[in-house]
Amino acid sequence: STIFWVTSEFGRTPKVNRDGGRDHHARCYSNLIAGGGFTRGQIYGVSDATGNEPAREAVPLENLLFTIYNQLGIDANKELLAFGTRPIEIIKDGKLVEALLA
Repeated sequence: STIFWVTSEFGRTPKVNRDGGRDHHARCYSNLIAGGGFTRGQIYGVSDATGNEPAREAVPLENLLFTIYNQLGIDANKELLAFGTRPIEIIKDGKLVEALLA
């Protein structure tokens, strides 16, 4: 049914930079996913003590997208045709993250 997904393309660095702000940081950030057969109230994955790197249970983007597409009933192994002639994979090498599912 419905999946509610809140994300961004990056988090923010744990350390404040010399200008008093935080820089873009793509290695460690959060997502919120609700509905659609995902486990309720679960926190999945852990960062290191400084919040700089994933410590365990990191989920590569292709695996997260594969899992979301799976829950929506979309075959993520399928190829689409770009410009009608060139095959493009929906998700390259994605795997289902069963631990996220109810």
